[in-house]
Amino acid sequence: MRGLYDLVKNEMIKMIKKKRFYVILLILLALIPMFTYAQMRVAQHTQKQFGTTDWKADQRQKIADWEKRLGSARTPDEWKQQLRVQIQIANYYLEKDVNPSSPNAVTFTREFVKNAVGLFIPLIIMVISADIVSSEHSTGTIKLLLTRPVRRWKILLSKLITVIFFTSLTVLATGLTCYLISGVVFGYNGWSMPVFTGIQLKGTDVDFSYVRAVDQWFFLLMEFGLVWFTAIVVAIMSLMLSVLIRSTAAGMGVMLAVLISGTILSNMVSSWETAKYLFMVNLDLTKYLTGGIPPIEGMDLSFSLSVLSVWTAAALIVSFTVFSRKDILN
Repeated sequence: MRGLYDLVKNEMIKMIKKKRFYVILLILLALIPMFTYAQMRVAQHTQKQFGTTDWKADQRQKIADWEKRLGSARTPDEWKQQLRVQIQIANYYLEKDVNPSSPNAVTFTREFVKNAVGLFIPLIIMVISADIVSSEHSTGTIKLLLTRPVRRWKILLSKLITVIFFTSLTVLATGLTCYLISGVVFGYNGWSMPVFTGIQLKGTDVDFSYVRAVDQWFFLLMEFGLVWFTAIVVAIMSLMLSVLIRSTAAGMGVMLAVLISGTILSNMVSSWETAKYLFMVNLDLTKYLTGGIPPIEGMDLSFSLSVLSVWTAAALIVSFTVFSRKDILN
C-alpha cells in the first residue's frame, strides 16, 4: 500500500503542476457571473412585463405560450409531446402553490447543474482526464514510468484514483462557485423550499401519484450525486482514450466529438431505439428526478445507470488490459 500511496502522491503533484484544475476554476469564475447576470435580467424583464414579481403570472404566461405552440401545425410531434408534459407539470406546481424557479442561490445552483450535466461538466472533466496517460508519451516519461519496479496495474490505478479525486473536486467546486456567486444577487436562502420528485411519464400523460415533496437541500444532494456519477463515467472513458491514443490532441478530439454527438443524438434519436445503449445518450441523469422526457421511450433512471455502469466497467477492463501490455519501445 505504501508503494501505491507514493504513486498517487506523484500523480497528484503532476496534476497540480499541469494547472488544469486552476484553469477550470477560472472558467467557472468567468462563466457563472455571466449566467447569474442573465438570470437577473430575465427576472427584471418578467417584472417589467407583468408589473409584478408574482411568479404565478410568469408561470401562466409560459403555459399559454406552450399551449399556443401546441396548437400550431408547424410544431413537430416530438415537440408537442414535450410541451404536453411541460404544461401538465407547470399546472401541477401552480395547483400546489410552489414556485419551481424561486430566485435564490440554491435554485440557481440546481438549475445550472441540471443544464450543465449534459455537456458543460463533461467537457471540463475531459480537460482533466484526457491526457493523464497520453501526456507521458509526449513528454517522454512513459519509458521511465513503466520500467520502474512497480506493477503496471498499480501505476494505472494511481492515475485512476487521481482522476476520481480531481473529478470530485471539480463537481464540488462547480456547486460552491454557483452558490457563492449567485447568492450575492439572489440571496443565500432557499434550502428548505419544496421540490417535487417522483414524477413519472406514461406516454404523453404525467403520473403524479408517486410524487413527493422534498426540501431543496435534499434534492440538491440527489442531483449532485447523479452529476458526480456522470462525471466519473466521463473521466473513466477519457482515461481509456488516453491509454489507447498516444496523442493528447487526438484523444481530446475524439472525446469532444463523442460528447457533442451525444448532445445532438439526444435531440434526434427518438425513433432509433438501439441508440439508448450508447453511453453519451444516457449522461443527463438529473432529468429523471423532475419528470423530464428521456431521449428514447423506455429509458428511465435505473436503465441509464445500468448502461453507464456497463460502459464504465468495460472501459476499466480495456484500460488496465491495454496498459499492462503496452509496448513502450514503439
